Amino acid sequence: MAFGFMEVHLVSAKGLQDTDLLGNIDPYVVAQYKSQEHESSVARGKGGNPTWNEKFTFKVEYPGNRDQYKLILKIMDKDTFTSDDFLGQATIYVEELLALGMENGTSQIHPRKYSVIAADQSYRGEIQVGITVTRKAENETSREHFGGWKESEN
Repeated sequence: MAFGFMEVHLVSAKGLQDTDLLGNIDPYVVAQYKSQEHESSVARGKGGNPTWNEKFTFKVEYPGNRDQYKLILKIMDKDTFTSDDFLGQATIYVEELLALGMENGTSQIHPRKYSVIAADQSYRGEIQVGITVTRKAENETSREHFGGWKESEN
């Protein structure tokens, strides 16, 4: 089994559906990969066309369970006095990207657009994301770290 990192570059979104009766939506993204989760900043007052330009890093391993190679991007609307609204989500299947990254040392999908789908399966806009997978060097996985000290290989 190979280990590495998946860097997700959250660029922007376009055409997100407005759920607020008064004012613009304040979108943010919750990125999930397996049990790991990262949350973007809130694009206050940006409405349906926000820009984040943020990067998140997830630990990855390959191979693993087939059904777990999904990066899920949940787009939410930040509300002040009520619970946040779910605007939709994009699901990106990354199995091939992980396989290439582990085999070649690195693999990349340059930022591209993915459809945002609501709970009722209707189209709710698009999100632009880039992904880079980098295999962890062999010597990094073979040594244990103990409180700042590295265990020797001898």
